[in-house]
Amino acid sequence: MENRTLFFGEGLFETIFWKGKTKKLHRHYERLKASAKFFQIPYPDFETFYKEIEEKTKGKNNLYVKVCLLSEGESLYYSYPQSSEILVIAKEYTPDRTPKKLCLSGIKRHSKNPVIYHKTMNYLPNILAKRESLLKGFDDAVMLNEKDEITECSASNIVILKDKKLLTPAKDCGLLLGTTIQILIEKMNVKEERLKVEDLYNASALFIINSLTGALPVIQFMEKTYSLTPELINSINSIIEEENTE
Repeated sequence: MENRTLFFGEGLFETIFWKGKTKKLHRHYERLKASAKFFQIPYPDFETFYKEIEEKTKGKNNLYVKVCLLSEGESLYYSYPQSSEILVIAKEYTPDRTPKKLCLSGIKRHSKNPVIYHKTMNYLPNILAKRESLLKGFDDAVMLNEKDEITECSASNIVILKDKKLLTPAKDCGLLLGTTIQILIEKMNVKEERLKVEDLYNASALFIINSLTGALPVIQFMEKTYSLTPELINSINSIIEEENTE
């Protein structure tokens, strides 16, 4: 059998701030499982998923862990995967907590593209968006869809504070709904809405959210600047942390 992930990018991954068998870990597994079903990639049960990570992390916590589900099968591009292999990468990690600056990306997503709703090994658009932002002197870029609605950054979901409400782009705008933003939608009543660039300019605060860093404050989007809101960011991160303890 051939490695279809290498040939076609037909594979999945989860990036985890490893703290053991937590509620957050279950969220990562359930997302991987749902995507594996969508692409018809055979997948492990939760205990196998957990044990593969446990063997690699050797009892350590607070690590960067990347779990890859590699697809195997025939080399004919449209054939279905027949089996899979788990690859786990673990390394020391210190989260970057510094406030960020964002620009607007020239790379767009299309909301009808089913692949972007899954964390696949085909990550090239995200890579290009990140490189684009760095070349412009920013930390990351906000990507729009075909309707000029906000989707996400290269590896983060977006949350804005507007009119005293926490808002995030609706999933069907064309984005990967992260495991961390799901926590905030459920526990902080963060509302999904169709947001435009003007909403970023009218927001009083802006945050980027992912599993490795939690919530990070944004101090600038293009020429717009934001004040820091330490109490709010601490409140958000404390809620995230509740699910990342055993």
